[in-house]
Amino acid sequence: MKLVIQRVQRAAVRIDEQEVGAIQTGFLILVGAEAGDNQATVQHLAQKVAKLRVFEDEAGKMNLNIKQVDGAVLSVSQFTLLADLQHGNRPSFKQAGAPAEANHNYQWFNAALADQGLPVATGEFGADMQVELVNDGPATFLMDYQEPNA
Repeated sequence: MKLVIQRVQRAAVRIDEQEVGAIQTGFLILVGAEAGDNQATVQHLAQKVAKLRVFEDEAGKMNLNIKQVDGAVLSVSQFTLLADLQHGNRPSFKQAGAPAEANHNYQWFNAALADQGLPVATGEFGADMQVELVNDGPATFLMDYQEPNA
């Protein structure tokens, strides 16, 4: 699973001009579910996201996690994170999980974030979405993990 985690002041996702998810302070997470992801992968990443200390403390240091700033998560599925751009001019998506499997892992990830005590808003898997955000910093982090022997 690949994640792009953006620290935001606010973020929203729309489908057909209807807002389906929005947050204030927290993370906009773009989620790419890979073939071979499993529940252990999802659990590991959700725990890591909840503990990630990237919010500024009173001294201006990245020292606080999302819970300590009463933040929330806007989780948006994005299979294009798994694009292989090494050859030719058209991306290959061989690493992406099959749609049903990827959706299942995306839903597991969102539930695992909620189990960590995080408020979670979402987009809709497979939908054409428009995402708006105000990146705070800007601060953007890449997280790529797959459970060994997955």
